[in-house]
Amino acid sequence: METDMTMRQSIATSLLLVVALSGCDEEGPQIDVESAIPVRVEAVQRQPIAEYVSATSTAQAINAATLTALQAGEYQLQLHPTAGRPYAMGDAIAEDALVVRLHNPEFENQVSIESKRLQYQSAQREFEKQKVLHEKGGITLREVTDAERMFIDADYALENAQLQLARLEVRAPFSGILADLPHRSVGELVETGAELGRLMDYETLYAEVSLPGAEIDRVHPDQSLIAMAYGGSDSDTLSGVIEQVSPVLDADSRMFKVTLRVANEELSLRPGMFLKIDIIAEERDSTIVIARDVVTDRDGRHVVYIVDKGIALERQLELGIGNRQAVEVLSGLDVDEELVVEGFETLRDRSRVKTGR
Repeated sequence: METDMTMRQSIATSLLLVVALSGCDEEGPQIDVESAIPVRVEAVQRQPIAEYVSATSTAQAINAATLTALQAGEYQLQLHPTAGRPYAMGDAIAEDALVVRLHNPEFENQVSIESKRLQYQSAQREFEKQKVLHEKGGITLREVTDAERMFIDADYALENAQLQLARLEVRAPFSGILADLPHRSVGELVETGAELGRLMDYETLYAEVSLPGAEIDRVHPDQSLIAMAYGGSDSDTLSGVIEQVSPVLDADSRMFKVTLRVANEELSLRPGMFLKIDIIAEERDSTIVIARDVVTDRDGRHVVYIVDKGIALERQLELGIGNRQAVEVLSGLDVDEELVVEGFETLRDRSRVKTGR
């Protein structure tokens, strides 16, 4: 009897559990196993864009000169006119500024500049006197001509003496920066031909590049370009222009030579720096532009994703001109659409997403 009651209780308990479990299945919440993928979006906009022919080169000063001793003498470095101290590397120097003077009394005596000046003054007075006499009929034309010749000879002699003495002065041939100044002691004897310094003008930089022959029809004189130091930021760019383009290719490399100038008024780039050169081959003033790195290559198709009501939609693009950072979109996107710029790597068409900016 007890056994039958126990069995009936067990069966009743089991039935209650089945009913309870059945109720949970019917009334419990449906679980959505697909979670939304976080992405960041930006509105599609029209912008300017340019396509470049790119190259690298080494920056050179537009003007560079070695300051050389044209005559032997004792070394005397001159004072900077505003700093009041001897010239030093890095100093700005005006054109024709005296940088080094060479003291050589023996050479100065040989030139005898004062004697040449007196001869010039005497010949000038004699010529003026003879002209007056000839006008009054007191002397012949030949005598006037002889006086004029002596005056001209004296003028040449004085000018030549001045040129000889100028060899003792080392002056800046143009305005620039003193890039090198080898150390020499005051009074040190300097021989003719000795290098005393190096002057550079790099407010404009000069560079040469070699480009593939396939680009020869896209590059021409006066074409605009931008330049930056290799490893610098894209914001530190300077403008420049193509100066000359060779019309022929090198027989070995199949490259052609291009020379260019870069404006460098702030001296932010220095001679010897390695430059990245971007020659503007084609540009648009206003077109749909997106970052190149948001475009995914899917089976040879250029694909991006836009977001519409929390759903990522795949768009196939037709691309136009571009550069390292951006690309033009000819078709596939409209202005103000929400373009996925972060988090697109794992997306598929019609993926659920949650957006941020």
